[in-house]
Amino acid sequence: MNLALREAWKYQGLTYPNPAVGCAIVSQNGAILAIEAHKKAGMPHAEVEALKAAYCKLTRDESILNLTDSADIHTYLLQNHNNCFHEATVFTTLEPCSHVGKTPSCANLLSKLGIKKLFIGSNDSHAVASGGSQIVENAGIEVQEHLMEKECDALLQPFKLSQEKQFVFFKWAQRLDGSVDGGVISSQNSRKLVHSMRDVCDLLVIGGNTVRIDRPTLDARLVGGKAPDVLILSRGKEFDTTIPLFSVLNRKVMIADSLDAIKGYKNIMIEGGREMFELSKEFVDYYLCFISAQMGGEVGFGGVHERFEILNIAQDVQDIIMWMKRG
Repeated sequence: MNLALREAWKYQGLTYPNPAVGCAIVSQNGAILAIEAHKKAGMPHAEVEALKAAYCKLTRDESILNLTDSADIHTYLLQNHNNCFHEATVFTTLEPCSHVGKTPSCANLLSKLGIKKLFIGSNDSHAVASGGSQIVENAGIEVQEHLMEKECDALLQPFKLSQEKQFVFFKWAQRLDGSVDGGVISSQNSRKLVHSMRDVCDLLVIGGNTVRIDRPTLDARLVGGKAPDVLILSRGKEFDTTIPLFSVLNRKVMIADSLDAIKGYKNIMIEGGREMFELSKEFVDYYLCFISAQMGGEVGFGGVHERFEILNIAQDVQDIIMWMKRG
């Protein structure tokens, strides 16, 4: 389950309006057959991705790898599994979905593949999708719930908040010396990750001084995605409209001296430094920090006193990436 969690956190912030979910499959003798995650809304769910990878490993039938549509993968597995999943154990961070929507039911698929056991982290509270564990159990498969439930609930929390009201996260990049100024800090991979998050965000919030100094675009060009609406938090309302962010098509740009405008949005990213951190505290649910293995800036978060609980740590070539919440 820990492996499934770590895989799912790689896609936190990318799957909206769907939850981030991870799935791992283990053979009878304990060999890991697959560790997969739901990567983006509209793409196959984590269980389907994992079953697809495990099937290929068990049967050496690579033709399934050419399938990308969830319904096609479901059909292929049902027609060709030949009981290859006998005695396999599945670990999923979220209860498999019971309903048929844009994709078929993962619970129905699991119930027909002859797996031995299913471990579930978080139960699905969604009125339409819940009930998957009962479907699997009714098929004679052993189901154990609440495995690493606290950790799985933390992974699921952004989805739950976005469904109930809204999810707000604060993102920043810093060097080892704590500095956040002086140009580009994060690696190209990290910047692409942030652009992918912007692609699915409803709203991006940024400070007026940052806009005036950095003259940003604040789009998702590195991944060919859409640009979110922008709220510039500023007492002064006058800006040079040749700053690139004002010229992005199909986006709304608001300038205000409060965060009241975020109430009309569901998935919100706030980018900024010390001042923005302090101003947005009461609204922020999670924090996302990119720490680059370099030094050299001058301005940081001096004077801020805060303790965090680390939810997940990942690493790319240059950066440490941490999801946190205030402790």
